[in-house]
Amino acid sequence: MAIQVNNIHKTYAGTKVLNGLSLEVNDGELIALLGPSGCGKTTLLRIIAGLEQPDQGTVLCDGVSTADIKPGDRKVGFVFQHYALFRHLSVFENIAFGLRAKPRAERPSEDEIKRKVASLLELIQLDWIAKRLPQQLSGGQRQRVALARVLAIDPKYLLLDEPFGALDAKVRLELRRWLRDRHHDLGVTTIFVTHDQEEALDVADRIVLVNSGKVEQEGTPDQLYNHPKTPFVCDFLGFVNTITIQGRTYHVRPHEIKLSRASIDLSIQLKVNTIRTAGQLVQIELQDNESKPVSVALPHDIFAQVNPNIGEILYAAPAIQRTFDAT
Repeated sequence: MAIQVNNIHKTYAGTKVLNGLSLEVNDGELIALLGPSGCGKTTLLRIIAGLEQPDQGTVLCDGVSTADIKPGDRKVGFVFQHYALFRHLSVFENIAFGLRAKPRAERPSEDEIKRKVASLLELIQLDWIAKRLPQQLSGGQRQRVALARVLAIDPKYLLLDEPFGALDAKVRLELRRWLRDRHHDLGVTTIFVTHDQEEALDVADRIVLVNSGKVEQEGTPDQLYNHPKTPFVCDFLGFVNTITIQGRTYHVRPHEIKLSRASIDLSIQLKVNTIRTAGQLVQIELQDNESKPVSVALPHDIFAQVNPNIGEILYAAPAIQRTFDAT
């Protein structure tokens, strides 16, 4: 096991940030640590890196407690949201900085540094801008350089704290897919902190969803999205309708609702309010007899079969009957 986090507690100014959180990360795995703002994600990352100390609990790396290991000796690379590149240094020198800063006895030769930086520039697909300064780069290019600078010192564990949060949507999409496709080349165990559900679903081998300082659920993206264990998980990972049918409450995503003009099993009556096209889907907004909104998303061919009209009363039923026991 690469990283083991055991029963971590952390309190700031009387507020419990982490409340007995435990986590295991396998060698070479890319984990997304997901959850709402303030749930403890970044605090946990900083504790693993040694930048914060827990009030209680232990962190083990390869089975060894990190309690007495200084941050600089933990073989951890930390990439922050806002790049933190040296403005006066070129891309090449930014990446080489950690190698040149090593003690003389451990410092690579100049030829070794050149080879290492060239290899990393090729990995991040930016070998053509080695001489540019950070202010001459786009946000996505700066973040890749920040990643390469961390990788230059050969970390065993890579910690990414909202690394794409400051980028616009298109660049964020391109960069997270770059990370997903290149991660196997990096050869590091990675924990990726985000509050963006889509980002976690797109990038991670496994998602750990944190709520109020504890792990709410962990598993593959498919497991969490399609088989949530609690209402919180279901509601957090994508939009969900809450519908009461025959005294039971169903949590149903917009694409999991069937519409019909005739009564069907486990159906309720809904009035059509708006219809709009959204790419490959048609979004239909309806409301029940208490004016509670219900969102439905249909592929164009299914929409054409129903062909609803504004103001029409339709029957709706959950295609997936997802309910949760009361706790």
